[in-house]
Amino acid sequence: MTASTLRATVSLDLDDLWTYLKTRGDPAWAGYPTYLPTIVPRVLALLEELQLPITFFVVGRDAARQANRTLLRQLADGGHEIGNHSYEHDCWLHRYRPDQLEADIRRAEESIEAATGRQPMGFRGPGFSWSTDLLEVLASRGYRYDASTLPTIVGPMARMYFLRSANLTPEQRKDRQALFGSFADATRPLRPYRWALTSPRPLLEVPVTTMPGVRLPFHLSYLIYLASYSWSLMATYLGVALTACRVGRVEPSFLLHPLDLLGPAEAPGLEFFPGMSLNAHRKAAVFRYALGRIQRQFRVVTLESFVEELASHGTLPVRSAHRVFDAEPPSATRLSPRRLDSAKPQTHPECEVYREI
Repeated sequence: MTASTLRATVSLDLDDLWTYLKTRGDPAWAGYPTYLPTIVPRVLALLEELQLPITFFVVGRDAARQANRTLLRQLADGGHEIGNHSYEHDCWLHRYRPDQLEADIRRAEESIEAATGRQPMGFRGPGFSWSTDLLEVLASRGYRYDASTLPTIVGPMARMYFLRSANLTPEQRKDRQALFGSFADATRPLRPYRWALTSPRPLLEVPVTTMPGVRLPFHLSYLIYLASYSWSLMATYLGVALTACRVGRVEPSFLLHPLDLLGPAEAPGLEFFPGMSLNAHRKAAVFRYALGRIQRQFRVVTLESFVEELASHGTLPVRSAHRVFDAEPPSATRLSPRRLDSAKPQTHPECEVYREI
């Protein structure tokens, strides 16, 4: 692989205002407050300006609301890929039973296809939540890829910050105890791989990329936070991350969120979120700068196109989906992943298996 062939993907988790309030335990979420009429036209205009195709992960409940149908259809009409971000946007999918997962994924899938005209082929769990049961459901339903893993060392620290500002009951805190992952997630690969599942259908994992070596996140929310202190610091940090990706031949999967383009007055109740001190104009400048820099150094494609290219060229590592640090014990119906004949045990605490095929 030469530098000129390196690809990058960009995705946006279309989390609405109510999803953030729900995760934080704010009872105002039950009214389903929204900022979609503001964020969707804004991000589409910027992407058109940059001539950039991306993947939008849409929440099923938002797709089911008639008022959102026209907005969400514009995403597909703009040439962007549509992915599934669950129906209820619960950041504790790892606590769902297989039948609950099946119902949630199916309901979201049907709502998203009805709203956008596109059947989602990819999935990302809210709050980077996933489980073996979830992966099995995705594979059985014909999904091509999952994009729920975030290999970083800062997940537990981000969770601590988030929970400290939240008003949660003990049971709600238990639900969120795996939010943003564990320290063990930092040992996960940065490059795509196949999951070893009981389902005969292949399912690829495309991790959200963190900085090779140090495993620090560099998706747009982090860049905006740095830019709130120093533009030079933000630009240097992004430059180091992209250089590390090119040197290590890691094709970045770059993550966006709606708050990356909204000012504090446009997202009431979320003023605590890092980077919300910047106004929308300044955030748009960071957006243009970061994505423009990625475009200059990589060939940007949607996640669906990226996965199709991966599937048609070469071989991929295979990893077990077993997680010894799941928040809940394996359910009685969960089947252990097949151990591959020539697999080599890993030394990290996840006890995953790995081989090249």
